[in-house]
Amino acid sequence: MQELEDSTGPLKESSVKYPYQPEEYLLQVNDIIEVNIKTTDPDLNRLLSSTFNDQNGNQMAGGGQSAGDVFFMNGYSLDEQGQIELPLIGEVKLDGMTIDEAKVVVENEVKKYVKEGEYFVRVRLGGVRFSALGEFNSSGKFTILQNRVTIFEAIAFAGDLSRLAKRNEVLLVRQYPDGTQIHKIDLLDRDLLTTEFYWLKPNDLIYAEPMKVREIGAGSSLVETLTLLTTSITAITLILTLVNN
Repeated sequence: MQELEDSTGPLKESSVKYPYQPEEYLLQVNDIIEVNIKTTDPDLNRLLSSTFNDQNGNQMAGGGQSAGDVFFMNGYSLDEQGQIELPLIGEVKLDGMTIDEAKVVVENEVKKYVKEGEYFVRVRLGGVRFSALGEFNSSGKFTILQNRVTIFEAIAFAGDLSRLAKRNEVLLVRQYPDGTQIHKIDLLDRDLLTTEFYWLKPNDLIYAEPMKVREIGAGSSLVETLTLLTTSITAITLILTLVNN
């Protein structure tokens, strides 16, 4: 009880506050977006819908893929020309635009068929897709259905880094409209929170390099490493004994 009475509170220390520095994402080829258009005209809504029913009554997607999450099923993928094809409206070029700019472009197309105030348009990214390779506990390709994802959220989604990962030298391969660039990130540096690399972007690839112990074939834990070293020493001793005899 004396310890409780002398308590100064649960908070021991707080760091300085790091301001966010997110960059607005510009749509690129192969991005998948959701475009939802609703009007006051039910017949027009059916024409503008991104889904339709096949002859067996199964719901199918126009502009999506046959498998994957809901955005793959009902979303629109930007083709090699950076365009999507909407029902009734046709092809719309959106690459190089922010989501807000893409929404304005789609709204301008809808205005050709609907009066002002009689429609609703929503455009958003089909989640954040990324790849995690190297020293991850669960490497692979992942999709997080959020608008914004931090690099630490992505690492957690991939099962965290293994014990042998170089946390101060993680490679981030990022696609830009004019090419691909590799960035080496120090996850242990607090200043990371104030950079553009704190926020993951669609199609990012995170590669966790192994430490030297992995490169020389050591185990992933202390027990495995000691076992490997003991076995190696025993083998070397046996070889030297045979040579000397």
